[in-house]
Amino acid sequence: MSNSKLIIICGLPGSGKSTISEALSRKLEIPVFSVDPIESSIIKSGIPKSFETGLAAYLVAETLAAANLQAGNSAIIDAVSGVIEAKQMWQALAKKLGVPLIIIECIVSNKNLHKTRIEERVRGIHGIPEVTWDDVDKREKEYIVWEEEKLILDAVNPLAENIKQALQYIASRS
Repeated sequence: MSNSKLIIICGLPGSGKSTISEALSRKLEIPVFSVDPIESSIIKSGIPKSFETGLAAYLVAETLAAANLQAGNSAIIDAVSGVIEAKQMWQALAKKLGVPLIIIECIVSNKNLHKTRIEERVRGIHGIPEVTWDDVDKREKEYIVWEEEKLILDAVNPLAENIKQALQYIASRS
C-alpha cells in the first residue's frame, strides 16, 4: 500500500482531540472522522441516543476510514477510544489494511484547567448533551490506557507546539 496511515486522536472529553484533529487535517490534507458529529447525524435520523448510536458512530468512522485507507489515503479518527473494544477496532483495521497505526493521546495535566474547559465549553452538537465534569470524572475511571507506542500531547502546552510535536511524530512513524 502507499504511505497511508491511520491516525487515532484519543483522550478524555475536553482534552483537545478535535482541535488537534482539525489542525492536523488542514496541515496534512487528511480527512477527520469524528465520532460525535457522526452520532449526532444518526440521532437526527430519529434514532434516540443510546449505547447503540455511539457504537454505530464508531462503526461508521471505521467504515469511512477503511474506504480512505483502501484508496491509498490516510485517515484521522477523533474519538475518546477509551474502551478496549475501540482500541481493538483501530488495531484490527490497521493490521487488516497493512497501514501504520499512529496513536496520539490528548491529556490536560492541570485538572483545574480541564474542569474549566469542560464547564465553559459549548459544542452545540445536535442530540449530544454537553459534557459535565462528572461525565469526565466517570470516563476517566473507566479509561483504558493504550499499551502501544503513542505520543502524549498536553493541552496545557500551546497549540502550535502540540501540532509541531504531532507532525514530527507522524513523520517519524510513517
